[in-house]
Amino acid sequence: MAAAPANQSLRDVMIVRPLYAATMLLAIVAGVVILRLRQRSLGLTTEQRWMLGLGAFCGGMIGAKLPFLIVDGWQQGWSASLWLADGKTILAGIVGAYFGVEFAKWTGRIDIKTGDSFAVPAAVAVGIGRIGCYLGGCCYGAATTLPWGQVFPGSGDLQPRHPTQLYEAGFHLTCALLLWGLDRGGWLRHQHMKLYLLCYLGYRFVTEFIRPEPQVLAGLTLYQLATIPLALLFGVLWWRDSKPAPIRLPE
Repeated sequence: MAAAPANQSLRDVMIVRPLYAATMLLAIVAGVVILRLRQRSLGLTTEQRWMLGLGAFCGGMIGAKLPFLIVDGWQQGWSASLWLADGKTILAGIVGAYFGVEFAKWTGRIDIKTGDSFAVPAAVAVGIGRIGCYLGGCCYGAATTLPWGQVFPGSGDLQPRHPTQLYEAGFHLTCALLLWGLDRGGWLRHQHMKLYLLCYLGYRFVTEFIRPEPQVLAGLTLYQLATIPLALLFGVLWWRDSKPAPIRLPE
C-alpha cells in the first residue's frame, strides 16, 4: 500500500510537473506572440507595448492570487509566504489583467484603444493553460457518471469526475475563434475584451454547478457570487465605452 503514493509522487516530479510547466510556458509564449502581431497596427511605441504587457502580467498575477491571500490570510494569519503558496484563480486573473492594462494606460497617458488586441491572445493563452491544468491533474470537476468522466489522483478518491479543464479549454479556444471573426468583420469594435469577460463570467456561473466548490450563500459558490457584481461592472463599462465621444468645438 505504501508503494502507490511513492510511485505517484515520482510520476508527479518526473512527468506531470514538467509537462504542466511546459504547457503553461507554451500558453504564455503563444499569448505574447499573438499579442505582438495584433498590436502592430495600433501605432504603439516599444515603451508603450512594454508598459501594457507589464500591466497585464502584474495585474493578472495579483488578481489570480488575491482571493487566496484574503481567505488564507484571514484564516491563518497574514505573512509574505502566502504569495508563494499554492492557489490561483484564472477568473480573478483575467479581471486583474484587464485592470492592470487600464492602470498602465492611465499612468502612461496612452489614449489608444487596446482592448480588442488583447482579447484573442488572452483567450488562446487561457485555453492552452487549461490544457496544462488537465495534464497537471488540477482544477477537476465534481463526480459524474457520464462516460467521459475521469479519475484524477489529486482528488483523493477513485470517483470519475468532470474534466472541467477540457470543457474550459474548449470554451476559451472557441472564444478566440469567434473574437478573431468579430475583428475581421469589424463588429463590436473596442468591446471585444469586455465581451470575452462577460461570456466567461456567464460560463463560470453555469459550470460552477459541476465543480466541487463549497456553497457559501443561497446554494451558490464564492465564484458564482463574484460573477454577479463583475458582470454588472463590465456591463457598465460596455455602456460607457459605447457612448459617442463628445464633439469638441474649436476654441
